[in-house]
Amino acid sequence: MDPPSNAGRTYDLGQRTTEFAKAIIKFAKSVKRSPVNNPLISQIVRSGTSIGANYGEADDAETNKRFRYLIAICQREARETKYWLQLLVSADEALKETAAPLWREAKELHLIFCAILKPKP
Repeated sequence: MDPPSNAGRTYDLGQRTTEFAKAIIKFAKSVKRSPVNNPLISQIVRSGTSIGANYGEADDAETNKRFRYLIAICQREARETKYWLQLLVSADEALKETAAPLWREAKELHLIFCAILKPKP
């Protein structure tokens, strides 16, 4: 499944992070296995799927402090996913086209979590 196209649409963030995780898994399964790629694949699956898991926990958080803590984890995991995508493309230039929409979605998710954490004036 491809990451969602966000142009002009409203998404449930839980669903959006789940769809992103599915897209990351599909992408990871398509990457050629090698001694260089294998650890990168493991890392991207961890970070890319962690976003939705932590968002689900944040959505059920009992306190605002716990909510903010878990959203900060989502923010870091989205940033980390962008990093692993860049390294995978560096290791295998042929992945650039399929990695680009995932990188954009990770960037958008990162920005969303930054906005959630931004202090209200």
